[in-house]
Amino acid sequence: MSLKKKLAMSIATGALAVSMIGGGTYAYFNDVEVNKSSFAAGTLDINIKGNDAYNAIIDVGNLKPGDHMIRQFKINNTGSLDVSQVLLTSAYAVGDAKGNNGDADFGDHIQVKFLVNNDKASPVIFETTLKELSKTDVTDRNLIGAIFGGERDGLKAKSSDTLTVMFEFIDNGQNQNVFQGDSLKLDWTFEAKQTAGTLR
Repeated sequence: MSLKKKLAMSIATGALAVSMIGGGTYAYFNDVEVNKSSFAAGTLDINIKGNDAYNAIIDVGNLKPGDHMIRQFKINNTGSLDVSQVLLTSAYAVGDAKGNNGDADFGDHIQVKFLVNNDKASPVIFETTLKELSKTDVTDRNLIGAIFGGERDGLKAKSSDTLTVMFEFIDNGQNQNVFQGDSLKLDWTFEAKQTAGTLR
């Protein structure tokens, strides 16, 4: 076969291949639609409204044995999600004015009483000392549970619960002079827990 024929055959073969490739690109009906979806997490956010400008639940001085103080505080759910529980963790530090407390713990002489919050009648529903409340094995307490006068279904988004608590400097009928001039700094940490996940 001459070079001319070989060249012509190669060109013909190439043209056939191109035509076969082109033959697979016939027009067809088509419809494309893009659907945009999104996920956005809700917010779990509570704040505590206390009794003064600094939102302290209690800020009192010049105490003596036998004094008691009733205070209210509000747990506000400012988030977008419902809250199932609000757990309380208590911690305190004692300032020993004279350095003579020894084994005596001021927190053991401060009684904490959670009261039913129904205006005038306020029976005690739970009581303990600050020392006991601040132990690790009893620190988590659901403050919005039914036992504390809250709702059984937790704290709905954009709602609040008001709690009443009484603190008492216990008069044990004995010499408590070691506590004269002492101070106690109390930190209560409130932890909100989400409700269980649901089918959405």
